[in-house]
Amino acid sequence: MRGVLWCNGTPPSRELIRWAVSLDAPIFGVDGGADIAASEGIEVIEVLGDMDSASKKNWAGRSVSLPDQSTSDLSKSIRYLIERGFEEIEVIGADGGSQEHMLGTWAALFESPAGAKIRIHHESNVSRRFHPEDGEMCLEIGDGARFSVFSFESTRVWIKGSKWDVSGEEMGFSTRGLSNEGIGGKVSIRAEGVLVIITGR
Repeated sequence: MRGVLWCNGTPPSRELIRWAVSLDAPIFGVDGGADIAASEGIEVIEVLGDMDSASKKNWAGRSVSLPDQSTSDLSKSIRYLIERGFEEIEVIGADGGSQEHMLGTWAALFESPAGAKIRIHHESNVSRRFHPEDGEMCLEIGDGARFSVFSFESTRVWIKGSKWDVSGEEMGFSTRGLSNEGIGGKVSIRAEGVLVIITGR
């Protein structure tokens, strides 16, 4: 089962909106992201979050309160969809805002439980979450196409099929995995901990 989370960031481009709608998957608003989606004429199934920025009167009967203030609305919304059985979660509207907001968006990938493929769709790139419980990730990456691999905590990482392979090296929150390149074909990635892999769209 696949779902779309629309965040309260800079509105996505028309191209990205058309792509999200073409999935024919339910679209959930992440707090104020529901209002942005509605302004684009998009049907929002439910609004998720602490409801501190969404127009509550517009979403009566179609909101799920997630009041925990120890994590972000995005993090809570991802967990909620996983608990409901969603196996693929596409996130749009997450760009824009402050630097801490963007770092927090990636941090939400690290603290989300296993059990779903999670992808944040930026205008030019995609941030993908790797979780060790979900098994090896394999991506088709073209010759010379760049991708980056990041971890928020020290963990052993394996990357095979790239210009600069990694074989069980410790990788922490650093630039170690920045700007690797594909050599045309499949790149396999696995680790003992959670990773974020950023590729082109």
